[in-house]
Amino acid sequence: MEPQTPELWLKDHPEIQTALAAICDLNGMLRGKRIPIDQIDKLLEGGLRMPLSALGVDVWGEDIEGSDLVFQTGDADGLCDVTGRGVLPMSWVNHPTVLVPMWLSWENGDPFLGDPRRALQHITNRFAELGLTPVVATELEFYLVDPEPDIPEPPKSPVSGKQLDSDDVYSIDELQHFDDFLSDVFDACREQGIPADSAISENGAGQFEINMMHVPDPLRAADDAILFKRTVRGVARKHGMAATFMAKPYGNLSGNGFHVHFSLIDKDGNNVFDNGGPEGTEILRHAVAGLLKTMAQCTLTFAPHENSFRRLAPGAHAPSAIAWGYENRTVAVRVPGGSPKARRIEHRVAGADANPYLVLASILGGALLGIENKWEPEAPVSGNAYDQDLPRLPLDWASAIEAYRVGPHIPQIYSAQLQRMLTDCKRQELRVFKRRVTDFEYHTYLETV
Repeated sequence: MEPQTPELWLKDHPEIQTALAAICDLNGMLRGKRIPIDQIDKLLEGGLRMPLSALGVDVWGEDIEGSDLVFQTGDADGLCDVTGRGVLPMSWVNHPTVLVPMWLSWENGDPFLGDPRRALQHITNRFAELGLTPVVATELEFYLVDPEPDIPEPPKSPVSGKQLDSDDVYSIDELQHFDDFLSDVFDACREQGIPADSAISENGAGQFEINMMHVPDPLRAADDAILFKRTVRGVARKHGMAATFMAKPYGNLSGNGFHVHFSLIDKDGNNVFDNGGPEGTEILRHAVAGLLKTMAQCTLTFAPHENSFRRLAPGAHAPSAIAWGYENRTVAVRVPGGSPKARRIEHRVAGADANPYLVLASILGGALLGIENKWEPEAPVSGNAYDQDLPRLPLDWASAIEAYRVGPHIPQIYSAQLQRMLTDCKRQELRVFKRRVTDFEYHTYLETV
């Protein structure tokens, strides 16, 4: 059965009052306009406009100082095109509302390559030219927290009324305590076509992981991740809680990761990573080599914020070494076991705070370069990669920004427009953080040194 068009869906849902037209900025935040539903035709027909610069603002929504999009072009508008996802019901809001995902084009209709979704489309198109389709599945971790305090605290159990205080990994009880919340999340995902698969209680108090089923469309997988994060936050508010995808909300607990699994299928539907055995094909090794060779340069897309590097710090049980291995969760790039027909690569570096479009563009772009250039990886790592002398990712935000700015392979993955926009955005955010003195610094140094 063909999916309903937006027009037909809305005809069947006369209760809808409002539409939110949204584009996704560099930080993975949705920005856009609220319009009455009686103006939806203009939106669906491409009559909506938004400033191109809206995609490049910093995490606080401020324009980037000296941005060519603001000053050299007079802060010109771009055209908003629907992505093809249709209209998505937002069941957690008070008034019947739909979200309409969009992306930007130039005035002449050419794709605006500063749009993160366009960057991922570019990589996907290059795979198509090779007769290959990436099949992608994602895993996103998040914490539920008490919405009242200024700093995160675990939520109270809806069943016992007691605040969570233990790292009860894979706890069935914790899943049952938050069953109403999780059921509403899965219901909302179903309404939006988000292929949520399974949920587990993770390592931290109030931490959960929800996995997505694999889809043969990277754009769809990234869309799902963006929509999922918004859904979880909205449903959490409905239940009197807050949800955070911050990479490291607690200094002494596990961070929130964003793991990506992918394989490649050819025009006949064959998995080109499958050689019938556990080691995978030559193409798999080339893809792994591309991931390793570009990983340091792309770290900014996996760890885009100041807090991201708390999760990637040595000893924090997140991969900080540039290494790969078979069935080894201590490395950055893991080749899982199981049936050879499902042979795939798992990329474990990104935090849940990262922009899914840029994460997938970096992963698939790196793998593509490895395949095109037939790069060979170093030997796979056995044992605990955390304790071995291995090449490391950039250790701090400033180093990651610079590695992305000058990376020799970045222009082979990203347009010069997006590379410049992301670099300028993160430099501006870094300057703001450098001007702030923390309470802990005052406590440690004010009357001591």
